[in-house]
Amino acid sequence: MRPLLASLSLLALLGGCSSLPSLDQLPSVAGEKVLGLVTPYRLEVVQGNVLTKELVARVKPGMPKAQVRDLLGSPLLTDVFHEARWDYVFTIRRQGAAPQQRLVVALFDGERLKSLDVPDDLPTEKEFVASVNTFKPGSKEPKLELSQAERDALPPPKRSTEPTPTAAAEGPAPGRVYPPLDAAPAKAGS
Repeated sequence: MRPLLASLSLLALLGGCSSLPSLDQLPSVAGEKVLGLVTPYRLEVVQGNVLTKELVARVKPGMPKAQVRDLLGSPLLTDVFHEARWDYVFTIRRQGAAPQQRLVVALFDGERLKSLDVPDDLPTEKEFVASVNTFKPGSKEPKLELSQAERDALPPPKRSTEPTPTAAAEGPAPGRVYPPLDAAPAKAGS
């Protein structure tokens, strides 16, 4: 009887495993849902320097490398084999928003800026903040302070007539005995 019960249990377990989809059919963690039930948390990934139209407009051909670095920040990519090219790559991936990627290339002639290749879709600072801001305000803003009329309508706070005892006046808690602080420490071995 026991071997029959054990074999039926094993058969039921194996049958249950066969009803699950195979691993190549399951969506990966990068997919929308794991096993169709749980949406994984996606970490916000921001790489590179945020460059806007206002920042790029301040950079002019003929500027030295140090000044370009001061205005735009350190480039994300500087190639040892192409010292005259700096790549400013910006990428952001956020949950609930479309990924963004922009590439600005600074080309130098010696120590001076020769040209700056800027994409046409480079946003202004306000456009960038609007595209990144995922906060959706509710229908009503919370009230943060009361008006003078509302403060006057509040009941006055109740004041206690008993004086509050201080910790020093109470002394140690009942049932606790502490050694005096000025007592000489016990000598070792005696």
